[in-house]
Amino acid sequence: MAAVSDTVPELLRALDLTGVFANAMLGGAVARTFRFDPIGFAVLATASGLGGGIIRDTLLQRGTPVALVDYTYLLTALIGALIAFVFRFEGRLWDRLFPWVDSLALGCWAAVGAQKTLEVGLGWLPAVLLGTTTAVGGGVVRDIAVGRVPTIFGGNTLYATCALLASATLVIIWYSGHVTAGSIAATVVGAGLCLLARWRGWMLPEQMSWPDRLRYGRRKER
Repeated sequence: MAAVSDTVPELLRALDLTGVFANAMLGGAVARTFRFDPIGFAVLATASGLGGGIIRDTLLQRGTPVALVDYTYLLTALIGALIAFVFRFEGRLWDRLFPWVDSLALGCWAAVGAQKTLEVGLGWLPAVLLGTTTAVGGGVVRDIAVGRVPTIFGGNTLYATCALLASATLVIIWYSGHVTAGSIAATVVGAGLCLLARWRGWMLPEQMSWPDRLRYGRRKER
């Protein structure tokens, strides 16, 4: 435990655990919709809460993923699963709370993923990529586990894009020398953009539709 605390700043660890807890509860909420038993809740919440971080740490190749050596991570995910199992996440209150929980998890993980990547000596592009992967990886694992198309693949308001912009925010402020401010700013940017996208209904286009005059113009000229 001490070794983890020595290598990971306390703020970074707090953000990481916040993301684990939030996404574990979201995994538990999905488990309820499929009428899973307690084991199903625990497995899905753990996959949702720890999946992104494990993918990130595995790709960084700097030792065993932190979720497997610091038991606080697994316990945090299991607590999220227990809360989701005991309390029914549904109705108007949950509909209002869910976007905040989901957005907070995204912002925290984007910041953590990008910062950890920079701390091991990699450049800005891997930091942006792994920050985004950390933020969306757990959700992808969760969706695949229940046989759903991952929500980041389209048909929803901006999500992965928010994680990408949050990671980029961390990178920019990191290179200016303000590490703590970068973590906080990236979390706020990621969570804020995700909430704003939900509120405004911002989505990426599913496909490009070119006007007929551009699509067939040259053919007619010939």
